[in-house]
Amino acid sequence: MIAATTILLIIILIIIVIFLLSGIHVLKEWQRAPVLTLGRYTGMKGPGLVYVTPIISRIAVVISTRIQPVAFKTESTFTRDNVPINVDAVMYFQVIDPDKAVLNVENYGTATQLAAQTTLREVIGKYNFDEILSEREKIGEAAREIIDEKTEHWGVKVSSVEIRDVLVPQNLQDAMSRQAAAERERRSRVTLAQAEVEAASKMIEAGQQYRNDPTAFQLRWMDIIYQIGLEGKGTIIMVPQMTPVAGDLSSFYTATALRSLGNVQGKDNSKGQ
Repeated sequence: MIAATTILLIIILIIIVIFLLSGIHVLKEWQRAPVLTLGRYTGMKGPGLVYVTPIISRIAVVISTRIQPVAFKTESTFTRDNVPINVDAVMYFQVIDPDKAVLNVENYGTATQLAAQTTLREVIGKYNFDEILSEREKIGEAAREIIDEKTEHWGVKVSSVEIRDVLVPQNLQDAMSRQAAAERERRSRVTLAQAEVEAASKMIEAGQQYRNDPTAFQLRWMDIIYQIGLEGKGTIIMVPQMTPVAGDLSSFYTATALRSLGNVQGKDNSKGQ
């Protein structure tokens, strides 16, 4: 009988010890825990070893004070110029006042995400489509300021809002591709026209120099014929009839003509004898 009573007391003691030890909690460095005693908020605990009286007190939720990333999308948002787009963004926020995060809002994470979605839609509606594509950082900063103002009463600090991607309808993508191709074609034609203008200017300058120096023009002509010979695959070179002569060879041509005339006259005299 005594042994049974002793065993029962030991069991009861073990249960009491386990019951008392169940109130011990260990919180990490970045964790905070609000304690409710009989339903009333009695303070924030953590980090480290925390004891909460079982049954009477309890930990409602464990809050992380580290920066948390949240990815979200805005469905079918219209820009200021009525272009429908879907924006994929990411937000970084941090709980800086755990008391407000527990007492002022039901779920600070969900509330912050929904506030970010609605705010980004409002901000996108103030910009044109081209501005959204080229000024993502500006739009993200504008959205961050508005979201941070809304979440300040919840003890949440929004550190950054970044636009990751802008999705547009397929027909608009095709139109943008055609526009980009036309723009590249326009630039190439303008570049070619500018090159033609510069080349024409240089040719006029070269022509004036050749006009003042005929010898230089003759040497340039000979160089052109030489280059034609290098590029050709055959052994025959077509030389134009009106080829300029390099240097003054009039005396040479006169002597050659007189020599030819003398040879013709000598042949005629020999035939007459």
